[in-house]
Amino acid sequence: RVYVPPHPLIKHWLGVARDAATPSPLFKSAMTELGRWLTYEAIRDWLPTEELMVQTPLAPCPATMVNPETPLVVVPILRAGLALLEGAQTLLPLASIYHLGMVRDEGTLEAKCYLNKLPQQFDPGTHILITEPMLATGGTMMSAIAELTQRGADPGFIRIISVVAAPPALQKLGANYPTLTIYTATIDEELSQQGFIVPGLGDAGDRAFGT
Repeated sequence: RVYVPPHPLIKHWLGVARDAATPSPLFKSAMTELGRWLTYEAIRDWLPTEELMVQTPLAPCPATMVNPETPLVVVPILRAGLALLEGAQTLLPLASIYHLGMVRDEGTLEAKCYLNKLPQQFDPGTHILITEPMLATGGTMMSAIAELTQRGADPGFIRIISVVAAPPALQKLGANYPTLTIYTATIDEELSQQGFIVPGLGDAGDRAFGT
């Protein structure tokens, strides 16, 4: 359940984001666009709809609308996930936003949570979109999903948007959460000894925020 959408705009903005010569403001714009187009692909056939009748200026007409009763949540993984959030919000302006801060120990590559703004319990059927630019070892995302499922989230209703993913993360997530769905701009085959994706795009948080 891993999808790499063949959208030309996703490919274009991925190229911009990969380029080490891209300045921070343009890198942030690229991440916003990737967040927008990956979200567009991720919510295709995902959001429940309902059939209604509307009145056009000329006559009644059937219409298909997104069901407003479906709980919808976006969880950016801080801080790099914030770079994708703006684009996602343009398509899901009514979604609730819950921030989750995770930091990786560069020695052990283990993820630790330093900020948790998740609710105590998610309503049944809550659709959750996670924004996280890099899926490398999978440790951070495994910890994040553990926090979500402890609060009643159903992995079958969780979708992840990521800019670059690597096989170790995809294999780990797939083995532990087979109903999870991931949308990524590309899959890179290699990790460095430090657990960074190669060729990747560097530290997405540092590049997006100029630090």
